[in-house]
Amino acid sequence: MSDIYEWSPENREFWQSRGKKVANRNLWISIPSLLSGFAVWLYWGIITVQMLNLGFPLAKAELFTLTAIAGLTGATLRIPSSFFIRLCGGRNTILFTTALLVIPALGTGIALQNQNTPLWMFQLLALLSGFGGGNFASSMSNISFFFPREKQGLALGLNAGLGNFGVTTMQIIVPLFMTFGAFGALGGAPMELVNSSGSLIGKIPAGSLAWIQNAGFVWLLLLIPLIFFIWFGMNNIRTNDVSPDIGSPIGSYFKMTGMLLIGLIMAVLGLWLLLPESANGSGWGLPKELVLVLVMLGTVYGMKLLPGEIRTSLNRQYGIFRHKHTWVMSVIYTMTFGSFIGFSAAFPLAIKVIFGYSHVMVDGVMTHDTINPNGPSALMYAWMAPFIGALVRPVGGWIADRLGGALVTQVCAVVMTACALVAAYYMKAAYASATPEQYFVPFFLVFLLLFAATGIGNGSTFRTIAMVFPREQAGPVLGWTSAVAAYGAFYIPQVLGEQIAATTPEIALVGFAIFYAACILLNYWYYLRKNGEYYNP
Repeated sequence: MSDIYEWSPENREFWQSRGKKVANRNLWISIPSLLSGFAVWLYWGIITVQMLNLGFPLAKAELFTLTAIAGLTGATLRIPSSFFIRLCGGRNTILFTTALLVIPALGTGIALQNQNTPLWMFQLLALLSGFGGGNFASSMSNISFFFPREKQGLALGLNAGLGNFGVTTMQIIVPLFMTFGAFGALGGAPMELVNSSGSLIGKIPAGSLAWIQNAGFVWLLLLIPLIFFIWFGMNNIRTNDVSPDIGSPIGSYFKMTGMLLIGLIMAVLGLWLLLPESANGSGWGLPKELVLVLVMLGTVYGMKLLPGEIRTSLNRQYGIFRHKHTWVMSVIYTMTFGSFIGFSAAFPLAIKVIFGYSHVMVDGVMTHDTINPNGPSALMYAWMAPFIGALVRPVGGWIADRLGGALVTQVCAVVMTACALVAAYYMKAAYASATPEQYFVPFFLVFLLLFAATGIGNGSTFRTIAMVFPREQAGPVLGWTSAVAAYGAFYIPQVLGEQIAATTPEIALVGFAIFYAACILLNYWYYLRKNGEYYNP
């Protein structure tokens, strides 16, 4: 499609005669692209469960690092991605970032064909899966420019919500495709299950065959056609407030490569500082919060060192960091999206570890490695929670467009606080029981409600951002806040993994509840008080 040089979505006549059709076409191509990104980013949560079921010679703690690596990298790559649209154009950006997903998808499929593939290779592929996480920032920024303010809550909710269906789609499709040889001889040989597994249609007994490599290969079926749809169906908006000086597509791809490399370098450094020696890290045990701040600051300032027009454009866009509400909204958005993405990454393995093993006393010591034959299948249930969270996200945007973003966010924050405390109770009870399955149903139902609140609250925060920031800044702010929040995909699996190892998983949920309570106060003070700076309402 040709580039667009005149774009006025706030003009009703323009919107009805031309703008609406163009905006909707870009939105409906953007959604499957974002869906693919989420799927490739977060499929390690499912893959690691099946690696345990197949007897891959890796420890549980090492498997938890794969979801954490993908989480931290995806979040870090959102920082450069937040600024791609102005520098490179919407179509150029979505095309390039979608095409990059082919690398980890193909590589993961090949690596999973061999149980003796070393840990560092899986860690490298988890790092590259972070490309999928970074795509959210550029996708949301791009779509925000196509729609008028009064339509942004629903449009951004659809893009994010249906894009987030990549989590659910992946959690349904991957287990199903692992049950048969979908790619014939090209897909490689199957492996035999050591432990029982499962899928949407029920449990799969030990001794059955599994094609775990299909977890990577299956996404090529969507990614390759998508590349053509993006090239022929999407647009670059070349107006002054969107992407005025993007140059040629090849030049745009080089700009994005340079900025992504800075993000990857900082992610690798941060991971090395955080991971134990047994997982190819430094083993220094530095505080996670300190390292994450260093990674974010290093990425932001590293991009400022880039020469020429990139630096000039970034200096203009970096004005968002002088706006107090960039930081306020980053915290509130972390409450909603950070929780959604973090629990999505950790939920399958947490179900497997807490409910899939009997917690019994042996010689006076509580043990957690006895297989529970009555345990629920993580692969059978895990998809439902993120499915609900993604499904209701457009509803959150739609309600917020009518009632106000801050009010909807406040209700969701209260629900999330309560759910986290109740979930903590059931996790504690299950992890001290020889029959943890008796606690699974209430635990699972509480998590469904928690995910629903994250989805609705996520949609409502988009509305608040659209009301607080001018049009030129709203896109980069959406990208930046999503980058900060996406560290939940690293932080939550890490914290849960650490607390499970310490036999106190409930402490992680209590800590999250305290954070949610702080967000209630923050949201009320700035956006819900009648005399607040941006009453909304």
